Amino acid sequence: MIILSTNDNLTNPYEIARYIKEAKKSTPVRAYIQGNIEIEETEELEVYGCDNFKVIFGELDVVEKLIEANKDKIKHYRLEYDRRNSAIPLLDIKHLDARIEPGAIIRDKVKIGKNAVIMMGAVINIGAEIGENSMIDMNAVIGARGIIGKNVHVGAGAVIAGVLEPPSSVPVVLEDNVLVGANAVILEGVRVGHGAVVAAGSVVTEDVPPNTVVAGVPAKIVKIVDDKTREKTKLMEDLRG
Repeated sequence: MIILSTNDNLTNPYEIARYIKEAKKSTPVRAYIQGNIEIEETEELEVYGCDNFKVIFGELDVVEKLIEANKDKIKHYRLEYDRRNSAIPLLDIKHLDARIEPGAIIRDKVKIGKNAVIMMGAVINIGAEIGENSMIDMNAVIGARGIIGKNVHVGAGAVIAGVLEPPSSVPVVLEDNVLVGANAVILEGVRVGHGAVVAAGSVVTEDVPPNTVVAGVPAKIVKIVDDKTREKTKLMEDLRG
């Protein structure tokens, strides 16, 4: 059974809301500038390049002021950006002991366990926890404060509902060794017990007992997990190496 983290920054909705409120809203841009201009690096600007070509990193308003002030000297420029007034940075994944594939979006204040696998297009929101050896498959969504245990597989396109509002809502919990099929949806406050299987396309609106298989909309218990089910749903260790 999973015990919720005692780290308030990860699981307490009031702490998360305060973090978002107090965070500096950011619209970072990258500017490519061709022209005969001198640009000094400051606390607000990172400058690379030489002669008539520069690459600049900084906040949108600062970079735009620079471009406007030097417009007569600039031959060409291009701005690249991927967010606007963002309150939550992405998680620093450089030193995680996990496999994070391109295109996954993982926000700050997320906990990723050893040998977890986060596939392309997966989205993991603030306050979520992903246990050791668990896989979040392509385009799956783990909402805010979602708790995913060890050796769990969340199938492609599945949605684990997040809970920040109302703050009294209980987060979704998937206990260890759970398998969630593709495109399944697990709603707020649901706890899926150890070893349970959620069939593809199901909508889970109430707690799922351990070692049961649920299916349908809304999901209902259809059987107890047996050897045949375990064989069909077993995880492959080679994918987590």
